Amino acid sequence: MVDRFRLVPAAYVVMRRDDGAGRVLLQLRKDTGFMDGYWAVAAAGHVEDGESVFDAACREVAEEVGVTVEVHELTSLCVMHRTRTGGAPIDQRVDFFFECRRWRGEPYLVEPDKAADLQWFALDALPHPVVPHELLVLEHVRAGHVPPVLAYGFDTSDPG
Repeated sequence: MVDRFRLVPAAYVVMRRDDGAGRVLLQLRKDTGFMDGYWAVAAAGHVEDGESVFDAACREVAEEVGVTVEVHELTSLCVMHRTRTGGAPIDQRVDFFFECRRWRGEPYLVEPDKAADLQWFALDALPHPVVPHELLVLEHVRAGHVPPVLAYGFDTSDPG
């Protein structure tokens, strides 16, 4: 049987405080095997079989930062079609980015085996390094305009 092309879907939730600085919640990745030592959007993960991207986003927020978010509290930011530079087509992803400004509970580091830290950062004072494809979205958020669709890691230029 021939391998077929697949896109792996993931949901990302950019949690923001309405504190004048519009701070974003980031986690410092560790022991995951992907971008360890990089800061990342605090809640993100793969969409599971039979799960909507909205339900995946709410689930990831609960699993990673211990708060409750309802689907109607998510605002769509963009969709990113992504691959590794020079990567094989089988490595392509589709990432759904949401913004959330309301939740129940106080965020905390639920998975200390996968993250070393969890902190709020102003968009104009992000830590270094940030996962590159996530940084692209955060830079667009900081600029005040996030294109509805972004491409990342391809040889073609990003129209965003």
